[in-house]
Amino acid sequence: MKLNSRLILALDLTEKQKALAVAKDVSGIVDAVKVNYPLILGCGLGIVKDLAKHNDVICDFKVADVPNTNRLIVEQVVKAGASGIICQGFVGKDSLLACVDAAKGIDVFVVAEMSHPGSEKFISPFSEDMARLAVEIGATGIIAPGTRPERISSLRKIIGRKLILAPGIGAQGGQASAALKAGADYIIVGRAIYQAASPRKAAEDIISQIKSGDK
Repeated sequence: MKLNSRLILALDLTEKQKALAVAKDVSGIVDAVKVNYPLILGCGLGIVKDLAKHNDVICDFKVADVPNTNRLIVEQVVKAGASGIICQGFVGKDSLLACVDAAKGIDVFVVAEMSHPGSEKFISPFSEDMARLAVEIGATGIIAPGTRPERISSLRKIIGRKLILAPGIGAQGGQASAALKAGADYIIVGRAIYQAASPRKAAEDIISQIKSGDK
């Protein structure tokens, strides 16, 4: 996955033509498009191949099952043409190794900590353990909360040069510049882009903020 704008679009739509139109509009601006269950359930897994014509696609399926089921899920994601897959860390080493083995070279990102408040009770107490596990199993990187930059800083110390993707920017209240300064490699933005009258302009405005915040 390229590292140019440092912006990933969370394409949390359910209607195919709208999703494809937004993806095409931001093509060449965002570094990747992240899809989740709402779009896949609304359109089918085949939309990944359509989106991949314009952007790298990360399947945010937060894969969280026994090793064999994880393997089967990731194999389908690879066949669909995705560039990356997001998996939950709490399922443990064996289940995560199944994801990495099935990925066949596409990026595997482990959820160390989520961006919503509920994550602080049940996931955050173990996020550093999950970050260490991501390193151990050879994942590409982790998911860390853009809403809590101090957590990004802590997790960066554990994972070294592996990638950090930070969701929660925009509608959830996270600040792009704060997440990047804390150590995130990419920020993930959804509604602020795909709900805008001009998704392309909205993405360009966020990238301008990123650049000015880095100075």
